[in-house]
Amino acid sequence: MGTVIYSVASSLDGYTSDAQGGFSWAVPDEPVVAALTADLASVSTYLYGRRMYETMAVWETDPSAASWSPESARFAETWKRAEKIVFSSSLGQTWTERTRLERELTAEAVARAKSEASGDLTIEGPTLAGSALRLGLVDVVELLLCPVTVGGGTAVFPDGLSLALRLVRERRFDNGMVQITYELDRP
Repeated sequence: MGTVIYSVASSLDGYTSDAQGGFSWAVPDEPVVAALTADLASVSTYLYGRRMYETMAVWETDPSAASWSPESARFAETWKRAEKIVFSSSLGQTWTERTRLERELTAEAVARAKSEASGDLTIEGPTLAGSALRLGLVDVVELLLCPVTVGGGTAVFPDGLSLALRLVRERRFDNGMVQITYELDRP
């Protein structure tokens, strides 16, 4: 059974997007994209909320996305091969291949996704991941720290959440980004 990984880009002050909803400051360069794509080799399933799915679907629906760079093309192919599960009560339908819609994030739905997965699973988007963290469904937190503070916006973690974490990996990039990976310490 796969590991559920909360994978997220974060400002140094703990936000996934700024107060205006922007995240251009989190766009990785080619070496970072290459490293993240290599990390995704073990991932067979992406768990998304509606907004994250709408953002990520570009890798399949917009052919120009793969032409941004050689590493973007590799990432697009990796993304398209994976299964996607979108948790949304408002989305009418999905529009990418290998994608199914679930109306509610539950422990049972994630357990089913894990049992069906041939590899690890990522859960992306702070709202969905926050709910999954509160339900105890996340095994690993992987932060891509960006060398910027944004002063407010959408927080990486929900208010009031307390977690015990154990550092298992740190990786530095020449552009100033740092990827840190923690396993959740469960009692």
